[in-house]
Amino acid sequence: MIHFEKFTLANGLRVIVHQDTSTPMAVVNVMYDVGSRDESPEKTGFAHLFEHLMFGGSINVPEYDEPLQMAGGENNAYTTNDLTNYYIQLPAENIETAFWLESDRMLSLAFDEKSLDVQRKVVSEEFKEHYIAKPYGDVWHKLRELCYTRHPYKWMTIGKELSHIENATLTDVKDFFFKYYRPVNAIMVVAGNVTTEKVKALAEKWFGDIPSGEKYRRNIPQEPPQQEARKLEVKANVPLDALYKCWHIYPRLDRRYYITDLLTDILSGGGSSRLYQSLVKEKQVLSNVECYHFGTTDAGLLCIEGKLVKGVKMEDAEKAIEEELEKMKNELVEETELQKVKNKTESMIAFEDMGVMNRANSLAYYELLGDASWMNFELEKYGSVTTEDILQESRNIFRIENSNTLYYYSGN
Repeated sequence: MIHFEKFTLANGLRVIVHQDTSTPMAVVNVMYDVGSRDESPEKTGFAHLFEHLMFGGSINVPEYDEPLQMAGGENNAYTTNDLTNYYIQLPAENIETAFWLESDRMLSLAFDEKSLDVQRKVVSEEFKEHYIAKPYGDVWHKLRELCYTRHPYKWMTIGKELSHIENATLTDVKDFFFKYYRPVNAIMVVAGNVTTEKVKALAEKWFGDIPSGEKYRRNIPQEPPQQEARKLEVKANVPLDALYKCWHIYPRLDRRYYITDLLTDILSGGGSSRLYQSLVKEKQVLSNVECYHFGTTDAGLLCIEGKLVKGVKMEDAEKAIEEELEKMKNELVEETELQKVKNKTESMIAFEDMGVMNRANSLAYYELLGDASWMNFELEKYGSVTTEDILQESRNIFRIENSNTLYYYSGN
């Protein structure tokens, strides 16, 4: 059980305090309720660009990393389709440095052409290196476009097109900041060797006078149910043919999300999993195989992917996958098989909760979903999944009309 206290400043900033006296460290985690799904289709990649800009300095702190390093701290950030998260870890006695730095860039990020130009070039190079020049780098650009017709999950966090970042203006950037990066749209978690009394005092001192901003009300187009199978064939300069199959699944707060999560582990949770044993070891049609889902807040995707063994036809590899999925749709999994993946999930959650930084991040995420206390009930939700649930959702998910298939041929 993860214990915490929670309060809200007058400007709407939600603050969660998780005390852990077993560590000399403290973590300040600030999560903003904005991700790439909140972007305009004509201006994508902005949430990720902002992650970079936020380290470019503020009006009062031109070099963000320097004072943090002097305080013995480290920091990082990440952007997803659903959120943007910034975190600092440092010795607890120096925690005020983290409050100062995070509040200053929330209040007064340095907007100038030079900073924008530098970060625009950094992100553009990242786009070129990882998504244009890298083998298979464009796979998810193509798959998202194939799977989604309306929902903004149809573009990646890096952006739909390189030109969107290259053409970003200072006005675009300022508008994005003042719409989303406001106290009323943020959650701050302070975890480690801290007290609620001290955190309250520091939060009021450093964040209390930042204008609240207007609460962002999300209204994005939802994806309609897929009615027919979709397929795309691509030829590229890659070493091996690759096969990708995707199916639409459920939102993060749907009970069926937990069923689907365990289902992916049954299919592809290590060397003893069904897909690996059948397709890699026995039939030898794939050199590797993975089954996973994205864990997105809105309804996401489950994907099976693998590189083909040379000489194997794409249709034969796909047929072999379908045969395994038919077993899932027609036969109950053994109780022992389900319990094995439940045990693995429990171990993974327990391991993640060992780190104070992970706990801080999880508390912020569950608060963003609706209530930080929900993180204490995850294991119960996994534990309630039955073999009948797995059978039913296999039938619901792995329908032909719900499928999206990419044949990615080697050009060699």
